[in-house]
Amino acid sequence: MQAIPNKDKKRLRELAKQLLDVANSESMAETVRLWKTHNACRGERPMIRIELDTFADEIIPPLQECEGAEARELEWKLLSLYINPMLFGDDSIVRNFFPVQTSVFFKAFDLDIRVEYANHGIGHHFVSIVSDLETEFEKIRPSVFGIDKRATKAKVDFTNDIIGDILPVKMTGTTLCATLTQDIVHIMNMENMCLALAAEPELFEKMIGNLADDYIAFFNYLSREGILLPTVENELLGQGSYSYTDDLPDSVPPDSVLKPTDVWGYSDSQETVGVSEAMYRELVFPAYKKVAQSFGLLSYGCCEPVHRIWDSCLSTLSNLRKISISPWCDEAFMGERLRGTKIIYHRKPAATYLGVGINLDEDAVRTYIRKTMEYAKGCTIEFTQRDVYTVNRDVSKVKRYVDIIRSVTE
Repeated sequence: MQAIPNKDKKRLRELAKQLLDVANSESMAETVRLWKTHNACRGERPMIRIELDTFADEIIPPLQECEGAEARELEWKLLSLYINPMLFGDDSIVRNFFPVQTSVFFKAFDLDIRVEYANHGIGHHFVSIVSDLETEFEKIRPSVFGIDKRATKAKVDFTNDIIGDILPVKMTGTTLCATLTQDIVHIMNMENMCLALAAEPELFEKMIGNLADDYIAFFNYLSREGILLPTVENELLGQGSYSYTDDLPDSVPPDSVLKPTDVWGYSDSQETVGVSEAMYRELVFPAYKKVAQSFGLLSYGCCEPVHRIWDSCLSTLSNLRKISISPWCDEAFMGERLRGTKIIYHRKPAATYLGVGINLDEDAVRTYIRKTMEYAKGCTIEFTQRDVYTVNRDVSKVKRYVDIIRSVTE
């Protein structure tokens, strides 16, 4: 890596100090406390998070001052770590260290994914590598995975050299993730996957079963290598949530390692929204359940309407702690099922309210959130706003959106 100019280094160190001040504030300590009680389903109020990633290019670049490419990359990361609570007022957490995760990789079926992009990368299409399982099943090879220790060390050393005396660099845990049907769509595309489910169910079941076994082998490999670290604090859980919990180990045992059953896991199956409940239950869910049982706690779901498969499938996952309630989900149905349980109603509001139009329709937002609060009465509720690709470069719009949700839910 190239040396960072003094001007850029000064800017990065100033940001590190600002981040540390936010992390050590009384308000941040209170937010941490609220997350802990929330994830134990003893929360005092719904937690609210805005996922910045999809519209960060409207918010972060105007705030950047560094000139060098590597300095700007670190500057982006530092800004992204504390922009949310400072500008949006949501329940995002800022910690008094700089988090680094071990660089690992998992290559499903040892196949290189080919993607065609449109609309600056937002629109994309997966080029089919396996079109027909009956004639091409030999392409379904064991998945490959590994650890890039050199890249991890370089990242730690680079950051430590610039800000480590202000903001310590700390290796942190990461949620284990397995989204099996997404991997399959990446190599088959959606049309061919659905055709395989209908025309070649036994081969499909074998393929997804092999993939589940590969993921479990990958997780066990990470455990043996000592890569698994506790996921009981502000480690991102996927889908904009946090891992805070007292139900999993908060440290690595002396002279031992953490197992996959000691950490959080995440899964979803958005790609099967067009698949019947019976077909999902018979051909898809057994592989998902096998992987889910290897986790300590589980968060499940993204945009798929989980109510369709709740009674017959998802309700049988004994370690399930969070379930995604997307805009396409039957809110009332899931409210009835989750009421009084220790499973969090993780609501994902439609992105249109925040992402469409120049001005925020405040009355529409209030009405929309009130419906969720009515449907989910008696549940532990969490809001994560995702998939907002533009806010018209208006930070105040996001802040107002959070304030409205907060006022309605409290």
